[in-house]
Amino acid sequence: MNSQAKKKFEPAARLIKHFGGQVATAKALKVEQGTVSGWLNFAHGVSSINAMRAERLTSGAIKADELCPELAEINEQPEEA
Repeated sequence: MNSQAKKKFEPAARLIKHFGGQVATAKALKVEQGTVSGWLNFAHGVSSINAMRAERLTSGAIKADELCPELAEINEQPEEA
């Protein structure tokens, strides 16, 4: 058995800690607990809607673009031609 712990998605771990567990996080974000577990364990990504909802519900403690890196593209400045 591998003694090394599985890597976790750090922003999701902070989100779960903020709400006090996976079940509480799921309830707050109106998703299933398995969805939250999937975020934590890199099974699938956080949608932009859920990421933005999380940022709002945490009063910005967890940023949407941390949970959904694609959102960071929105804040990027376009390259000048």
